[in-house]
Amino acid sequence: MQIRFAANRPSGDHALVVPVAGTARSGLDAFGAAKAGIEAAMKRQRFDGEAGMTADHYLDSDGGRRLLLVGTGKEPKPDGAERLGGTVTARLLTSGEREAVIDLSTADFDADDAARVALGATLRAWRHDRYRTRLKDKLRPTLALITIVGAPDGAEARWSERYAPLAEGIMLTRELVAEPANIIYPESFVERVRHLTKLGVEIRVLGEAEMAKLGMGALLGVSQGSVRDAQLLVMSWNGGEAGATPTVFVGKGVTFDTGGISIKPAAGMESMKWDMGGAGAVAGAMKALAGRKAKANIVGICGLVENMPDGNAQRPGDVVTTMSGQTVEVINTDAEGRLVLCDVITWAQQEYSPKTIIDLATLTGAMVISLGHEYAGIFANDDALAASLIKAGEASGDKLWRQPLGEAYDRLIDSPIADMKNVGPREAGAVTAAQFIKRYVDDDVAWAHLDIAGMAWSDKPGPCFDKGATGYGVRLLDQYIADVVEGV
Repeated sequence: MQIRFAANRPSGDHALVVPVAGTARSGLDAFGAAKAGIEAAMKRQRFDGEAGMTADHYLDSDGGRRLLLVGTGKEPKPDGAERLGGTVTARLLTSGEREAVIDLSTADFDADDAARVALGATLRAWRHDRYRTRLKDKLRPTLALITIVGAPDGAEARWSERYAPLAEGIMLTRELVAEPANIIYPESFVERVRHLTKLGVEIRVLGEAEMAKLGMGALLGVSQGSVRDAQLLVMSWNGGEAGATPTVFVGKGVTFDTGGISIKPAAGMESMKWDMGGAGAVAGAMKALAGRKAKANIVGICGLVENMPDGNAQRPGDVVTTMSGQTVEVINTDAEGRLVLCDVITWAQQEYSPKTIIDLATLTGAMVISLGHEYAGIFANDDALAASLIKAGEASGDKLWRQPLGEAYDRLIDSPIADMKNVGPREAGAVTAAQFIKRYVDDDVAWAHLDIAGMAWSDKPGPCFDKGATGYGVRLLDQYIADVVEGV
């Protein structure tokens, strides 16, 4: 779908969208004699201007044009602007309308708000219809163009320079997460992101032989049951000061997780195609940051593996040696994400000597039980880093809730025959997983672990996404870089 900004409402056939803030009716004055009919339609549809509400009317005086009224609430905020755009798309995408005009001339929006209307509209239009060959005509998208009129000066530039690249990054993440595991596996994941080189991202890939030489026994242990070779994908964006230490993002990229020998129940296992949501978020963030030419040095690293239960698969009780030299007793082969992350983090520290590492992973079901689908969990060894990420989450909408770390939890993963076990008891499962990863983080590195298990996928639509992949994490990382590294 295309977004366009214009000074005036274009001629021709289109649906007209007018935002209504709560009980305010000033935006309806321009309709003259038609205002009474519009207000009657609003009353019949119980429309009170609450954010996200809609009411339809057809203007006899304008050839029967569809008028869509969209509530923005009494006090519109930036997320309300995005919700306005998302609501318009959700209502009109398959309606038969080909064009829509959103008139912001009476809305109390600044240039950034107006640009975020475009962002919300674009994100809500994303669908994954690639394999739906018999989609009924009435279910096919028709809306091809949204024109925003009456926006303040600077809105179009704000959209094209700041938010359009962000939308591209989020949509890449959704694409990677939504694709089935026979399409996206470690090697094809790498190929799917190679286009980032056109934006100036440098891409480096390590195969299994190189990882074996480095001693990545934990990551390769997860991969050994699969016919798909593991990959270590490294994406570098050098938009900051030459030679400055980069911020490192690490993503868990288990492209399909059967649980291995500790196999998962059959019901719902198909959803484990999105167990690479952390890696997908890192790839999408790199595209967004490079697309807007962020003034920062960033390295995104994805540990890409498939966890399968063949005759060569890792067994419960096996002991593996990680790249750090620490040993792990594998109690449960379904606790595989932390085995991937520990080797990737060790490699990142040796290769780049970063001051900050942020990892993202759909790591534990325990996190979903704790926080549901409203927040991702954040664990951190640095209060300033945690605070910055939580602030970025509030600003971006990718919300975080801080979780504890501590010696008592750490003791729960001690092993009688190795340095540690890969799981603790059932209680505090998300915490012990984070404690496991923390054992691989150098003392002088500020580290945050984001458990996004409840956020990468949604079984119901949201204001700016349909059912399915949400793209969670891209906005969070982009906002963090803008706030902390770029200082904008």
